[in-house]
Amino acid sequence: MIDRYSLPEMSAIWTEEARFGAMMEVEIAAAEAMAELGTVPKDAAWTIRTRARFDVKRINEIEKVTQHDVIAFVSNLAESIGPAGRYLHLGMTSSDVLDTGLAVQMKKAAALLAKRVDALLAALKVQAEKYRDTPMIGRTHGIHAEPITFGLKLALFHDELGRARDRLRAVQKEVAAGKISGAVGTYAHLDPQVEEGVCKRLGLTPAPTSSQIIPRDRHAAFLNWIAISGASLERLALEIRHLQRTEVAEAFEPFGKGQKGSSAMPHKRNPILCERICWMSRLLRANAMAALENVALWHERDISHSSVERVILPDSCIALDYMLVKAAGLVENLDVRPERMKANLDASHGLWASESVLLALVEKGLTREAAYALVQKSAMESWRTGKPFVDLLSADPELKKHLPAARIKGLVNLPHALRNIPRVFERLGLAGGAPTPDKKSEKAIRPKKAPRPAKKKKTRG
Repeated sequence: MIDRYSLPEMSAIWTEEARFGAMMEVEIAAAEAMAELGTVPKDAAWTIRTRARFDVKRINEIEKVTQHDVIAFVSNLAESIGPAGRYLHLGMTSSDVLDTGLAVQMKKAAALLAKRVDALLAALKVQAEKYRDTPMIGRTHGIHAEPITFGLKLALFHDELGRARDRLRAVQKEVAAGKISGAVGTYAHLDPQVEEGVCKRLGLTPAPTSSQIIPRDRHAAFLNWIAISGASLERLALEIRHLQRTEVAEAFEPFGKGQKGSSAMPHKRNPILCERICWMSRLLRANAMAALENVALWHERDISHSSVERVILPDSCIALDYMLVKAAGLVENLDVRPERMKANLDASHGLWASESVLLALVEKGLTREAAYALVQKSAMESWRTGKPFVDLLSADPELKKHLPAARIKGLVNLPHALRNIPRVFERLGLAGGAPTPDKKSEKAIRPKKAPRPAKKKKTRG
């Protein structure tokens, strides 16, 4: 396990003690379910419930001889129970205990991950609403495009993580499946009611059908959900990494008192938390691939999946748990620089209004191609010289034939460009309310209507 990144709640789910504890609960529940059917004496089931204990060190000692962990485990349980221990594991196969116990662990892990996602969603909601109206330049291909707000950027992440939460609800049901169906899934030495009783006691759903194991598409779905969620967290962390670059400097991950960025350069403030989230997402994707490889097994079962799962399930759950907690702290404590966002917005000399000018020319009757060429000429000169885009447009004699200088200036209209963001927030269920129309902006951008023809005066015949 990646212990350096383990948080106590999640790591506790994946200890050897927790694994054997879940397996013990399966054995106890099976004995009680059999007692209800009369195949195990009720007093024996009670003895098993009250006396069953295990010792990891002792299990390991027995396994050195048996070379079989479940046999070692059952033998150790029987030692603690006494004569009633002979009723353990009746008609069951190892995977009945292993897979059903693993389902208990995955169910607990999924529930904890759901809490973590909820905490991150709450942090994103607060910050998205706080910065809903904080303008900044939007970038495509890393190049200035058109204005957005920082709140809208965060709202997009809130929506994405909301989908992750929805997917988790479905995956939680898939992994919470148990099986007590015997060596090849035929219930040859068991009543299916035993399986139902065990799953009911453990809060699981009986797998409708199984071989010797629960099919591994369920586990693959869980690990792929983890990988997709990690990719979303990577996208968030990568965005902050870009915004923290010296040339951008619009938002920074938190930097604690006494924190150091470099052993050599005291000025360094590196995005190490974001970088950590990004690299851990690679691990999750690799583990998801291993889970997909586990789906195809020989006939009713081989053992090739189990050793892999003992690594990828704990590591993936622990890694994502850590990433979600750190991402929530990252969002809550973001160091946001609105003044720098404004400076960067202005740095491209008003070029973000190019589409507004293009559309205004089209409304005046120019073809799109002709309008595009006119606007692009001034835009490229603005990029090259650093002169204000509006000034270059206003000085273009060909363009002035279609748009007066005042009209061109009115098209560089930031409130108008951002007027529908509150509508997006409404759609996402975030605070913001209906957009307030900016009458001045609307008037500046709206094409002038042609004057109505004068009404003819009626004349008496």
